[in-house]
Amino acid sequence: MRFDLIDLRLFLLVAERGSITHGAELAGLALASASARIKGMEERLGAPLLERRRRGVVPTAAGQALVHHARAVQNQIEAMAGDLAAYATGLRARVRLMANTAATNELLRGILPAFLVANPRIDVDLDERPSHEIAEAVASGAADLGIAATWAGLSHLEQKPFFIDRLVVIAARNRPGLEGLRRISLTDILGESFVGLSTGHALQEHITRQAARLGGHLHVRIRVPGLDNVCRLVAQGAGIAIVPASAARRTVRSVRLTDDWATRQLNLCARRFDELAPQAKLLAAALV
Repeated sequence: MRFDLIDLRLFLLVAERGSITHGAELAGLALASASARIKGMEERLGAPLLERRRRGVVPTAAGQALVHHARAVQNQIEAMAGDLAAYATGLRARVRLMANTAATNELLRGILPAFLVANPRIDVDLDERPSHEIAEAVASGAADLGIAATWAGLSHLEQKPFFIDRLVVIAARNRPGLEGLRRISLTDILGESFVGLSTGHALQEHITRQAARLGGHLHVRIRVPGLDNVCRLVAQGAGIAIVPASAARRTVRSVRLTDDWATRQLNLCARRFDELAPQAKLLAAALV
């Protein structure tokens, strides 16, 4: 039974994305070629690696075992690339970073652009996920580094402080009802109309869960991708929204949200910082 490195990388991408189509695109392969490679892997193994479902694929028990070993191989290759970087010309390295919505917004404001300019041979895969998924991904080796809220259970990982995320309520400047307020709770605004982020978005799911805990339901008039779009619609009077304070634009009025869950400590985490590849160590240093 022999799998080449292209097979292993393809299978990892398919397993992580839950889609052969998306995995093939990321691997730079045609869908037919990717499907043939996975079928060949299954034939050589003598067992199915993926369970085909209506909305994608999930690894079987054998597939989960392959994911574990494929990640180990990929990590070894990246470590080798890091060790040889001082001697080889043209060798590039890629760091896998996962972050929640607030951290992603903070990263893109200057930290990551500056790092990429200063380190032209290091590429970064930035993936926005909910905090609990980030903790699981870092622990399993699916991500080199993660930035997540401490409530997600990071005690089994090494951590360094990143920043404190404070959520605020934003509304159009001419919208009545929030004048003069400096603080407000989610209970006070459950009857309002909201502008929300796309379904499945990490921050939006977090806010929806908190409303459900209060026995309420958010009336979301429209869902849009990205915090910039949310702020733009709120400024034009389409509704109110809850966003990280760092994302609120000057064109909207913002009021601090007083609920305990609205203030979160975000930490940079890794399985072990001293075992990271040299390029990941450089990124970790830039983030803290």
